[in-house]
Amino acid sequence: MESTENQTDDGLNPEHPFVVHRQTGKDYMLVPSDDKSVQPRALLRLSVFTPVAPKERGKRDFLIDASEELSTLEIARREGYTKIRIKGAKLNMSTDFKAWIGIVSAFSKYGFESEKITLSFSEFGRMCGLRPTDLNGRARARLKESLFNIASVTLAFTTKDGTKNMVSHLVQKAKLDENEDVVELLGDKDLWELYRWDHKILLSLKPLSNLARKEAAQALYVYLESLPSNTGPLFMTMKRFRERLSLDSPVKTQNQTIRKALADLEKIGYLEYKEVKKGREIQFTILARRPNLKVASPKEKSEENKGDGDEQ
Repeated sequence: MESTENQTDDGLNPEHPFVVHRQTGKDYMLVPSDDKSVQPRALLRLSVFTPVAPKERGKRDFLIDASEELSTLEIARREGYTKIRIKGAKLNMSTDFKAWIGIVSAFSKYGFESEKITLSFSEFGRMCGLRPTDLNGRARARLKESLFNIASVTLAFTTKDGTKNMVSHLVQKAKLDENEDVVELLGDKDLWELYRWDHKILLSLKPLSNLARKEAAQALYVYLESLPSNTGPLFMTMKRFRERLSLDSPVKTQNQTIRKALADLEKIGYLEYKEVKKGREIQFTILARRPNLKVASPKEKSEENKGDGDEQ
């Protein structure tokens, strides 16, 4: 018989990384699957995973001030870290984000009791969304490169007076042994809490599959999904979308890329929006987001615009 000493009223282990604690006192579990992944909101809102042109891969670094988004981490509050920066190779949506989904899925399955996990490459590949027929030499090479890119991303924590500092990585170590056909991942126990805090969502992977090779649309999708879902219409500016995509092209070209990405999201049935120009500023009203890509009825649209009051 299992002990209930460390269980919530709902029978859930409160320390499990994917248990979400509501203010109402009722907890629920986010369960990853082949078509859904649990993701920390902060990493989706920040410009960690963005569109990357082939010529930029492995060459461009990013530096993000994540002080506001990550200030609620226990390690930050406990040690008094107020300045938090994320730096590393620019991570793309097509392969790096899939590898990150695989890492999160692997830790969710095997990493609750240990910071170091080992699994077969075929299982890790499936967690990254690859079909068994796609697990060839080219796929291994791309995932190996993505593990290298992700492991290169550092998080630097600093106190206000600068007397205490800590540097860590999204993944402390990622090892791929092709002879043994295994993947070994090592996480940081302080950053493992990143998956334990309440600001996480169950991200549907279906839109990502329908947006193959459309990295701008994929990046805007994960960003929009990180935003509250119970507040009715969202109001976004073109400038904010440009900041999230972190593109290097001229502003006019960036705006064209964003419009094309939003149109792609609308085309697959995820997004309903309208563009409005107020003076010199371009704004967007996000009327509805449907990660299941289901076309809503007029009644459902009305309810979406009002906000249903449920937590995400």
